[in-house]
Amino acid sequence: MTAPRIFFYVQHLLGIGHIARASRIANALVKDGFDVTVVTGGLPVPGFPAEGIKTVALPAVVASNAGFSGLADADGRPAGEEFLNARRERLLEAFHAARPDVVIIEAFPFGRRQMRFELLPLLAAIEKAEPRPKLVSSVRDILQENRKAGRDAETVALVKEHFDAVLVHGDPGFVRLEDTFPLTPEIADRLRYTGLVAPPPAPEPIETFDIIASAGGGAVGAELIAAAKQAAAMLPDDLRWLLISGPNLPEADFAALSRDAPANVTLVRFRRDFPSLLRGAKVSISQAGYNTVGDLLRTQCRAILIPFVADGETEQTVRAERLQALDLADILPEKGLTSGHLKEAVEKALAAPRRRSVLLDLAGAEKTAGIIRSLIAESLA
Repeated sequence: MTAPRIFFYVQHLLGIGHIARASRIANALVKDGFDVTVVTGGLPVPGFPAEGIKTVALPAVVASNAGFSGLADADGRPAGEEFLNARRERLLEAFHAARPDVVIIEAFPFGRRQMRFELLPLLAAIEKAEPRPKLVSSVRDILQENRKAGRDAETVALVKEHFDAVLVHGDPGFVRLEDTFPLTPEIADRLRYTGLVAPPPAPEPIETFDIIASAGGGAVGAELIAAAKQAAAMLPDDLRWLLISGPNLPEADFAALSRDAPANVTLVRFRRDFPSLLRGAKVSISQAGYNTVGDLLRTQCRAILIPFVADGETEQTVRAERLQALDLADILPEKGLTSGHLKEAVEKALAAPRRRSVLLDLAGAEKTAGIIRSLIAESLA
């Protein structure tokens, strides 16, 4: 028998969280015997998807601003109609060539409304396909709030009309989809909780740092890294600091951070062994993105979270507050962050005991593969 074919669409616009989570899921699907094609629509990110996974790279688009209200091409120019039409045709060609048994669309229709120009035609093509593949939405556990009136009803209508399942990548004992999506009861029959998509336990680190400050993808977060650099100079110089700026930090910002760094501070753009490094660290300073938190929950490192809140973003704040309530993190506000605030938070974290073990379900990637296999079995029954 041939391996079941998966067509997995993922579009990252600002950071790398979406492509990182999708890549972990794709890896688990491949290990479980699926034939996976990942369709990416953002700027290339080293290591995602992993080598050996079939990938279709659409002409890249990025968010033209932090509020995600527009699209730009890889050079920052507004994405025009001709460019977007070419993307749409490339996506539809890839779908027909793959002839998938299951299509997974990351975030949509709960997010990525900017991509409707190509995703609504993809949904139409799926409905016309013979045999029709199963269609699944892959969504994180916490959604952005403050949505415009009518958006939730529009999402529910799309789910009911087109989607066979909604995979919620979270532990319902930690947070439930209805906490940030009030109309969840209307699609309850489609929901499947997978657990958090966290990495497997990391190996022992090849080197150790006392404090690690990271900015995720790095499209935002320069102030966090700058404050960490200044805080390092205010604390004992026998503490080893690693500052990870993220691959998308503008070159001018990275160069500025590199100047006059204290001797006990190492600055890099990216570390593939980030989960291992966290295992050896005493304190982590980061935003509260899904994947960074997943990495943290695999360790006993004390976490200082600085949720991203630009343009009314709420997702990271909800996650950070839930973790703080479980005594799994401390929170500092992004607005008005100073090196003094960070210094005090680090001193408090260093004085605290190692964080207790986490009882949350972190096996989301592997459980996703099992759920997909069950959906295929249902269609064959």
